[in-house]
Amino acid sequence: MRFWLVKQAALIGAVVGACASLSPSIAQTTNVGDWPSIGNDAGGSQYSPLDQINAQTVKGLKLAWTHRSGDVSEKGSATGATALEAVPIHVNNTLYYCTPFNRVFALDPATGKEKWVFDPHSAPAGAKPLIANPRKSGICRSVAYWQAVEPQSGKSCEKRIFKGDINGNVFAIDADTGASCQDFGAAKGHPGYVTQLDFESYGTNDPVHGMTSGPVVLGDIVIASTSAKDSTADANNGFVRAFDVRTGELKWEFDPIPPEHVHDTGAANVWSTISTDPERGLIFLPTTSPSSDYYGVNRTYDVPLADATVALSAATGKPVWHFQATHHDLFDYDLPGHPLLVTITKDGQKIPVAIQQTKQGRVIVLNRDTGVPVFPIEERPVAQSTIPGEQTSPTQPFPVLPEPFSRQTLTEDDMWGLTPIDRAWCKSHFKEMRYEGAFTPPGEDGSLVFPFGGGNWGGAAFDQKNNLLIMKGQNLALRVKMIKKTGASSGPDDPLSGADLSGTPYKIELGLFLSPLGAPCTPPPFGTVTAINMDSGKVKWQVPLGQAKYFGITAPAFLGWGSPNIGGPMVTAGGLVFIGASLDGKIRALDVSSGQELWQHKIAAPGMSIPMTYLSGGKQYVVIAAGGNARVTNDLSDSIMAFALPDQKNP
Repeated sequence: MRFWLVKQAALIGAVVGACASLSPSIAQTTNVGDWPSIGNDAGGSQYSPLDQINAQTVKGLKLAWTHRSGDVSEKGSATGATALEAVPIHVNNTLYYCTPFNRVFALDPATGKEKWVFDPHSAPAGAKPLIANPRKSGICRSVAYWQAVEPQSGKSCEKRIFKGDINGNVFAIDADTGASCQDFGAAKGHPGYVTQLDFESYGTNDPVHGMTSGPVVLGDIVIASTSAKDSTADANNGFVRAFDVRTGELKWEFDPIPPEHVHDTGAANVWSTISTDPERGLIFLPTTSPSSDYYGVNRTYDVPLADATVALSAATGKPVWHFQATHHDLFDYDLPGHPLLVTITKDGQKIPVAIQQTKQGRVIVLNRDTGVPVFPIEERPVAQSTIPGEQTSPTQPFPVLPEPFSRQTLTEDDMWGLTPIDRAWCKSHFKEMRYEGAFTPPGEDGSLVFPFGGGNWGGAAFDQKNNLLIMKGQNLALRVKMIKKTGASSGPDDPLSGADLSGTPYKIELGLFLSPLGAPCTPPPFGTVTAINMDSGKVKWQVPLGQAKYFGITAPAFLGWGSPNIGGPMVTAGGLVFIGASLDGKIRALDVSSGQELWQHKIAAPGMSIPMTYLSGGKQYVVIAAGGNARVTNDLSDSIMAFALPDQKNP
């Protein structure tokens, strides 16, 4: 172990030295009141030092303005139903965000009025649009910002916005005017953007290159990930590529699949957010399951960079260290959010760490320099597969600490229902399924995946003042059944309904474990917010999040049922946790010391995003995208909503 640590330290030292050329652009000018990337700082802490809005003043928070892009569509429309999960950024005295229809808006941060709009699908009369693909709804969680060290006045594209799309393109946009930066990608014959389609993807089926969580900028490179159809046995590989911010020249590419197996399996991609460490010259990736996600007979070899926190060298794109959270994944246990790169206080020492949330409702805390766990993690025996030829991993990693932020086990007596009949149905069906803990493999007789969705995208923030990790979680279970194919197979390809596991003998049926009345069979609370003390690893407090709604009736808050949720929290120096996420369509402010709700406000649709905050004209604003997600709710909108304290009246 000691030799390994010395070797890793030496490698990291070499990486940091190699990344010295990155440092001038890393020191880009931002203000304390900015929110320059999706998680605010490069490490994605989702923390703001602003405190104008605090536990004493938050009750006076009012709606300041609403911006509506017009980019919203319902199920069955030609463009597809929308999901607005954007986290605006505030930098360059402007608020920037992207829409489900592939547009970027630049807004006045004090009024919400439009400064410019970028649309690659349209062009002035007589001109051609940047891309010919028809407009289609897609998730866009963020854009990225870059500026030259000393921007030259009057010269275009000295400040740039980068935006990815569902077709694998990354656009470069003048941050001041909204014009396309025509030098970016010009050498490849498409001025204004680079595309993943210019590069090898491997995989036997058509590659899926689209981005959902946006690129990130580190120094003078922009880093973009790719999607993958992980229900396919040999999907496209989950490449992450770095491009020169000015020219779009490929600087390096990272492939999580072992080179000897690039034609055997795929995926292990990054669909969620990415964090960076400018000081160390590292890029942190949360990778996903290899393909196919529920069937592993075709991949009995190790894929160590799948389902892993991976620290890459920003100079070379080579892994410096990694930690795998799930071995030989048969459960679709993708890592759902970026590692939070923060400094915790533990045993009287300041320790730089990477904090990784998981779908199982657990937290993995890794030393940022070495990848060694800061809290103990045990390899424990797990249930084995009944699928012929499947070689289940004999053990899986279980963090001893920090304590989990969602429920970890189920029994027949735990089954829940809105009525006694409802509960009896849940108990009966629970007994019919195989369930032997968190890593129960799927089989032909049906099984239960639980915990499921304990953590999902956006779900963590770190309060550096109080050494608290704020986690958003949920307690749901997924029914899984493998079905032997008898001929050509088709049907849905959806993480909540099922898929044809192309290239395998099986298709899979999926569904949330719900009663006939549509309520979870798992006991409430269905959604929670949790604060974990990062010195002890113990839960300080946990409260239900949101209010569940059944038959058009919202359950009273005092029942403590909480709500299924998508999105994450923000924490501020004002002692507040801001969060939307819940299905009841509200944004809330909680006291960070106790979890007590101090303020709430109805918003246009569920805020399935991360709130952000900034300072403009001396006033602090809190902003959330309130647009919902058509996969889980019929309440959809195109609203960006900003809240602020009223101006003080002169006596």
